[in-house]
Amino acid sequence: MKHIQRAFILLWALLLVMPGCRTSTTHQRKKTTDLNIQTMLQPVPTTAVMSDSAYFIWCGTMVRGKDGTCHLYYSRWRRELGFNAWVTHSEVAHATARDPLGPYVFQDVALPARGAQFWDGLCTHNPTVHEFNGKYYLYYMGNTGDGKNMKTLNFVHRNNQRIGVAVADNPGGPWKRTNTPLIDVSPDSTAPDALLTSNPSITQRPDGGFLMVYKAVGKKRPGVFGGPVVHMVATADSPTGPFTKYPQTVFNAKGTDFPAEDPFIWYQGDRYWAIVKDMHGAFTSAGRSLVLFDSRDGFDWNLAKHPLVSTLQIRWADGRVQPVGYLERPQLWFDKGKPAVLLLATTVDQTQSYNVQVPLR
Repeated sequence: MKHIQRAFILLWALLLVMPGCRTSTTHQRKKTTDLNIQTMLQPVPTTAVMSDSAYFIWCGTMVRGKDGTCHLYYSRWRRELGFNAWVTHSEVAHATARDPLGPYVFQDVALPARGAQFWDGLCTHNPTVHEFNGKYYLYYMGNTGDGKNMKTLNFVHRNNQRIGVAVADNPGGPWKRTNTPLIDVSPDSTAPDALLTSNPSITQRPDGGFLMVYKAVGKKRPGVFGGPVVHMVATADSPTGPFTKYPQTVFNAKGTDFPAEDPFIWYQGDRYWAIVKDMHGAFTSAGRSLVLFDSRDGFDWNLAKHPLVSTLQIRWADGRVQPVGYLERPQLWFDKGKPAVLLLATTVDQTQSYNVQVPLR
């Protein structure tokens, strides 16, 4: 009799739970499809700023260690060199905090200059840090060249940009670099990435592999600038490659050779997402801004249902709404799989720059 009662109770519990599970899954998928980053943005506290009076600061990316320490990696270069020295003298630095919103304290230079003979020997920039299967990966752009700081952009260094990855057992380093790029230019002069590769963003795929989106410049346009400026996709079984490139370009817009920059990609729910810098209003009527794309497979990208992420302004916790000249390099930090902090680089003018950590609801 007891066995019959137990079986009846189990059957009744399953009948109660199963419809709820189906409803919850459907609701979660709907919520994910309706992702609206703009409505998640919260006022920025004054502690959530990474700045240094001696350096231009850019490109913030963060990972949290098992002990709770937050490790911020960011680009910096001496202010007296001028803003365009990012292309020749940037280095990836490391700071820590107990809270994701800071305040952060400088610790060391994670990826310093190591000699012009190395592909990344004079400049490291565009960091994005990730933890995959217990190891830590710091993806970045590196270059080398003549080392000359110029008031205008040094195109020797700009056109030597390549993508690399450094690996560490701990989120605070030390980081082991390689002597060859992870994503080099294609030898085919007609390829979309024949001139340079930079701005890497990577996420783990549902099948366990890895998908990267990166910025590329080809040689189809004459002159040192080259062009068009595009984004491409590459995949690998391992976070350190080798990566297989795909020829199609993404985040395209008619009538412009440079529509987008600085994508940050991730996988959530049933699709890939990307926050992208809209260079001049190619995707929405908001002008230069941050916009949201989504993709089922990581190759075919479309504007999301709620495309606008942010216009060029920062809403501070003290009630101020500050217009800014730039709002770039979006990076997300996730808490229990959900976006919790949006890291951004900003500057009012080209005399100073800093990173902000925007809390998300």
